[in-house]
Amino acid sequence: MDFAGVDYMKFLMALVFVLGLIWGLTLAAKHFGLGNRGPVKRGAAKRLSIIETMALDAKRRIVIVRMDDTEHLLLLGQTGEQIIGAGETAGQGAGQSQPQSQPMLHAIDMRRDAAG
Repeated sequence: MDFAGVDYMKFLMALVFVLGLIWGLTLAAKHFGLGNRGPVKRGAAKRLSIIETMALDAKRRIVIVRMDDTEHLLLLGQTGEQIIGAGETAGQGAGQSQPQSQPMLHAIDMRRDAAG
């Protein structure tokens, strides 16, 4: 084998080694719950889930979170979080034409337009 072949073999072995390190660190991060990878708890008995997310603007987001068949409406921003609607039972507004949280969302949009 000439020197160029040895250099290519060293390069390939170093590449495989680095990719293996990245893969191993990714598995370790997932195991310890680092990063944004979704729910950590596995199985059928999940108590907490994100139902829906909507971006209001570049800095704020509305999130519906369900915990034990109760839904909470949260306003998330860069400076903090705010509970907008809490304690509504999941599926409560199914028979109504408009959800109960619609006036709250309209008020948030009006505040955004006034501030913007």
